[in-house]
Amino acid sequence: MSQPLKPTISTDNRGRFLGVLAKQTEAPPPIWLMRQAGRYLPEYREVRTKAGGFLNLCYTPALAAEVTLQPIRRFGFDAAILFSDILVVPDALGQGLRFAEGEGPILDPIFDVTDLKRLDPKSTASVFERVFETVTRVRQDLPKETALIGFCGAPWTVATYMVGGRGSSDQAAARVWAYNDPHGFNQLIDLLVEVSIAYLDGQVRAGADALQIFDTWAGCLPDDQFEVWVILPTKRIVAELKQRHPQVPIIGFPRGVGATAGWYLQETKVEGLGCDTAMSLVLMRELAGIGAVVQGNLDPLLLLAGGTHMEIRVKQILDAMNTVPFIFNLGHGIVPETPPENVARLVALVRGEGV
Repeated sequence: MSQPLKPTISTDNRGRFLGVLAKQTEAPPPIWLMRQAGRYLPEYREVRTKAGGFLNLCYTPALAAEVTLQPIRRFGFDAAILFSDILVVPDALGQGLRFAEGEGPILDPIFDVTDLKRLDPKSTASVFERVFETVTRVRQDLPKETALIGFCGAPWTVATYMVGGRGSSDQAAARVWAYNDPHGFNQLIDLLVEVSIAYLDGQVRAGADALQIFDTWAGCLPDDQFEVWVILPTKRIVAELKQRHPQVPIIGFPRGVGATAGWYLQETKVEGLGCDTAMSLVLMRELAGIGAVVQGNLDPLLLLAGGTHMEIRVKQILDAMNTVPFIFNLGHGIVPETPPENVARLVALVRGEGV
């Protein structure tokens, strides 16, 4: 196994990351990457093999903590993000989840409101406690200067997997149910709102410094449905968490919504806005102008490719965002085939080290 690269960690990384989320401007900006703990790292693959399966890895606190820490040791990111999965929530509810090699997650589909009886919010505690233990372990072992991000999937995105039984290109099953029986579908969303609040609350109590809500499939909805199934549920989650933990910043990642992100930002009251690869730097600056802390949006495939084109784009992003509160990240997660040396090079470019 290749030896991890020596990380470069500032003495105030945690403060810089949280400072930017408090709308300060930092140069260089803090950096972390979605899926920074994952299959592109040989040390991760070794631990996953030891775990014997993806869910076993998620639910074994010592191993989940270890893989959360691995990219911090290698690259010295300004923040760690809890290693888990957005589908922990339906699994904890008792839906039934498995990960098939080469197919991704597979769930026993929820077809209509009568199927909601299969879900038991009381069953979540034992599953969530394992995740909370992982958070506590990571916070204890992280350098004090490194922030820890907890997360969950947004109700809409989680619901699309629960209804469809797996990922799809158009989330048709959930959309059709929402059109045909909005009252019944809203019962599922309401359940996910309440369970997600409890899940995120527990992560904060266990040691998370900030939170991110992933709404990967937010961009597949028309505006009226976007308001009902994306904005309003997220707004409820944020409002409740702010009552309980007003000091903890929240980042929303409504992937694929384009200019609608401004509406999402103003209604949900998240401090940070994750920006996908398709969002322009011009729009990101405009969103910063209405109060967003923007995060993103380097193409993960450009990180995979590396080289001169990546270096040019990184400079473009840094130049465009150098006067606004900004967190460097990708527009989506790291691709498993990404060479670790490309990630090391990215960190060096962002921090101006050896450029």
